[in-house]
Amino acid sequence: MTLSTRGSFWTAASVAGLALWASGAPTIVYPLFAAQWQVEPSVTTAIFAIYPVVLVPVLIVFGNLSDVIGRRAVILLGLGALGLGSIAFGLAPDLTWVFIGRALMGVGVGLSLSPATAAMVEFGGRDGARRASSATTAATATGLALATVVGGALVQYAPWPLHLSFWVLTAVTAIVAVFAAGLPRHTRDEAAGPWRPRLPRMPREERPSFVAGTLGISAAYAMGAIFLALGAQIARDLVRSDNVFVDGAIIALSAVVIGIVAVLTRRLRPRLAVTLGPLFAIAGLGLLIVSGLAHSLPAFLASSVVAGAGYALMFSGGLGLVTTSAPAHERAAVISAAYVVGYLLQALAALGLGAIATASGLQAALDLGAPLILLLGVAALVVANLPRRRVTVTA
Repeated sequence: MTLSTRGSFWTAASVAGLALWASGAPTIVYPLFAAQWQVEPSVTTAIFAIYPVVLVPVLIVFGNLSDVIGRRAVILLGLGALGLGSIAFGLAPDLTWVFIGRALMGVGVGLSLSPATAAMVEFGGRDGARRASSATTAATATGLALATVVGGALVQYAPWPLHLSFWVLTAVTAIVAVFAAGLPRHTRDEAAGPWRPRLPRMPREERPSFVAGTLGISAAYAMGAIFLALGAQIARDLVRSDNVFVDGAIIALSAVVIGIVAVLTRRLRPRLAVTLGPLFAIAGLGLLIVSGLAHSLPAFLASSVVAGAGYALMFSGGLGLVTTSAPAHERAAVISAAYVVGYLLQALAALGLGAIATASGLQAALDLGAPLILLLGVAALVVANLPRRRVTVTA
């Protein structure tokens, strides 16, 4: 059975949401890993970072695969790897299995996220690019919220706190795969020849938009590294919350705000969204630093809300600029290129934050890391507004 256009759009959106569920699934369990196996913050952030470290080469090598063999086939391959990663976490007796599971999740998301985003553009109708960027942002926010809320509840109140949430993720992955099997084959013209890895080709006039969009995505992902890699430990050690479900709900609050802002601003021009997003990010990360210094739960909550709005604007605006600038016959490859930069910078941010937290403490990681991450957002703001100025001068 082949899904309708609407069913295909929302199935692709569910794949994007599942990618962020997988990314966020270990977040709430990191403090348990630290207690169970006596590991430092540098190790827990390395567990987080191995995901984008593996994901990046997968995107580079296979970013254009779905442009040739079809969206459905590559999405199903990705979901298969994602399911295996979840099973590895569900069985993990030690850190080795955790790293293996995290790496498999990186492979799965690297294969599935770009074709899912491209499919949303193609099944999104006349305004597919804009609709896809807002829906992708909302779907990924939903996935992250489910990861932290469901994970927090299972860790706090259910048996097998180190493993049960990953078996739930495995079951959800299997359900999404059943629907993904009903996607149209959606294969590019066979005259293009056999698949081979290659870099996408961007028209010269579209390159500034691509750069600005990629910087926006990268700034959002780098800021997300703070909440995903260290959020639960910040809540426990700095804000001094000892309830895992409450910690997960606090982190999920940011994801809920991301989804709401993405829906409310779906008609906002991508360039304007990338311009406004860094301003909210600056305020949100400032509040996060204050929450650690003052051990303030209200400030932590406020930072989740404001930073979530900044993330939504930077990511949806950035993705909108990338998808509208991408040639139709290389759409997945161009989207993959943007994700490559975003995930690579997210990995570097997570590893850097972990190293600082281990050497000098969590508060030092926030104080030093937040301003550096914000530079990406400011760069996106600047580059997003350069093309318009140049057009005005040459007119």
